[in-house]
Formats: sequence, C-alpha cells, structure tokens
Amino acid sequence: MAAPTAQPPPRTVLRVAAISGSLRRASANTGLIRAAAEICRESIPGLQVDYVDISELPLLNTDLEADGGFPPAIEAFRDSVRRADCFLFASPEYNYSISGPLKNALDWGSRPPNCWADRAAAMLSASGSTGGSRSQYHIRQVGVFLDIHFINKPEVFTKAHLPPKKFDADGNLIDSETKEQVRKMLLSLQAFALRLQGKSADSV
Repeated sequence: MAAPTAQPPPRTVLRVAAISGSLRRASANTGLIRAAAEICRESIPGLQVDYVDISELPLLNTDLEADGGFPPAIEAFRDSVRRADCFLFASPEYNYSISGPLKNALDWGSRPPNCWADRAAAMLSASGSTGGSRSQYHIRQVGVFLDIHFINKPEVFTKAHLPPKKFDADGNLIDSETKEQVRKMLLSLQAFALRLQGKSADSV
C-alpha cells in the first residue's frame, strides 16, 4: 500500500473588518473598500475583506448602555470588530480631521471592553488636494489609545478630484495606479497581521 500523501497545512485566512468613514451612496472611500475586497479575491490568497456598515450606529451616548450591554446595532458592530483579525479604515478628511461617523464607530468599539486592541490595521483615504493625509494621521493618534497597530508603509492618499479620473459616478475605483497602491498596502497589512499572530507569509 502506498504511503499516504502528506497534506499541506491549512491556509491561514485573515478576516479584515473594513470600515468607511463616509455614509454617502457614491462615496469614493467606500469605493476604495470595494476595490480592496475585489483585489483580495483576485490576487491575494488568505486575505478576506468584510465590509462593516456603520450607518445605523447611534451617536455615542453612554445612557444607551444598560446592565453592561449595548443596543442591538452596537452589539452587532462590536461583534464584527471582535471577529476580525485586522482592520482597514477608509475615511475622507473633514475639516482637517477624521469624519464624524468613523470617530463615532471607533468610540463605540472602545467602550469597555475595548474591541480594537492588539490587532493590525491599515488606512486608505480619498479626499481633496492632500488625499486625506491629515485625517489619516489623526486616526493613527486615536489608534494609539485603542492599541491598534497600524502599518507604516505604504501610505495611500488618493486625490479624488484631481486628474487622472480615479472613480466613476458610482464611486467605483477605476484608476489602475491607485489599484496597485491598494494592492501593495493590503500585502503589507497581511504580512504584518500574520507577524503579530506569530505566523509567516508561508502559511498563506
């Protein structure tokens, strides 16, 4: 009888909770998340992007917390955060800073016990002439307190309104150069998240 063939180790699949800081229907930032999910499906084995909708979250108000629990929409959101291996944030720049919806989501996830801690994260932004760089740096600052470990490079600042055209009328990313930037960022996130878990890229 032939010896049984050795089976390869199971693939490590990292689940990425992806949150857009813009609630607009044709948001370019939500479009960046859709592009990231498509890139993972097509060319990055072992990385799965799960979009987390924050549009139904109420404004943070601790009066809504009762007997150590949260309203259903908050509980569902916090469960999505807890299940994730790492995070992807996409945010416009509002008045030199983080968008209100994203800051609200970060705050709800931080309510004890903090759901964000000790996992890798990356950021994308699509905005005006700076590409959203100032919002990203403020998100990093918030992440220090939340114990989120952000990748440093590459940084993706998408100047949404400058040529060449980056997005179509529905907010879908159509620019090949930006797609390549997103792909490289996702590979960096995958490698860093695996390293935090004590695994290597060979396991994916």
